[in-house]
Amino acid sequence: MSVTPPAAHPSTRPAPAFRGRIGRDARSGHYAVPRRYRLHLTTADPDGLRIAVVHGLLGLDRACPLTLLPAVPDCPDGGHLALRPLYDASAHHYTGPAVGPVLSDDWSGRIVSTHGPDIARDLARRFGGGRPTLYPCGAGSEIEAVERMCAQGIEEAAQRAGAAHADATERAEALDTLLATLGVLERGLSAQPYLIGDRMTAADVELWVALVQLDTVHRHHLDAGAVQRIAGHPALWAYARRLAAHPAFGGHLDLDGIDRRHRARCRGLEAAGAAVQILDWAAHATPDQGPRPQAGRP
Repeated sequence: MSVTPPAAHPSTRPAPAFRGRIGRDARSGHYAVPRRYRLHLTTADPDGLRIAVVHGLLGLDRACPLTLLPAVPDCPDGGHLALRPLYDASAHHYTGPAVGPVLSDDWSGRIVSTHGPDIARDLARRFGGGRPTLYPCGAGSEIEAVERMCAQGIEEAAQRAGAAHADATERAEALDTLLATLGVLERGLSAQPYLIGDRMTAADVELWVALVQLDTVHRHHLDAGAVQRIAGHPALWAYARRLAAHPAFGGHLDLDGIDRRHRARCRGLEAAGAAVQILDWAAHATPDQGPRPQAGRP
């Protein structure tokens, strides 16, 4: 399917503090050794949820242990107290918030990366062992296009469509961008089961998390008519429901945490769309109960 996103504002995600990579061998410094690295994240955060789903699909509970952080940061600056020693050990006089997600090196006690997409790629490429191929050869540009589409055409467009400070024209234009993006995805998923061919890839993880955010967070600031138009993409939401039924997806849903994180951070006004839920995500959300089954095809 074509994954060229409609025009949208550039991404406003903050730059990551650390961008180390896991390499193939000892010459890289950070090289792939089972149980050397550890993930620190909250699945109430979209970046953390993406990584957790990839981690679950690859069955990496033993190779790269995962430590869950509180849904709502416990430091006044928006950081996590548990991460402060890692940040202090990794950057002299670091003054920013100690935020997740974090991939840390247990050998050195320092941070390798706080860049979500890099972390997910390195987990798949260095520890995946062929289970399943989330970043297939030759699909890199398509996966990156989906990442941009989700960030700009869904995430940012939905935020602008529900922004209380924006005028009616700005909100309408943002809603048009969002609906155009969903329309592209609807047409593609009406013809094939996944975004890129007939097998799940990282592009599907990216889109699924964006749809979770759209229905559990951004919907609260949209009017009921807008939410009904968003819901009017049956192939797209059936796809989201199908993935949610997979343990690596639905098993990481922390709906209470997402709600608490949203309420702690949001300064916007709740709109009528808050009462129009699109999917029953709770039907698939299960508590974290240790190692999960390795992924097959949902």
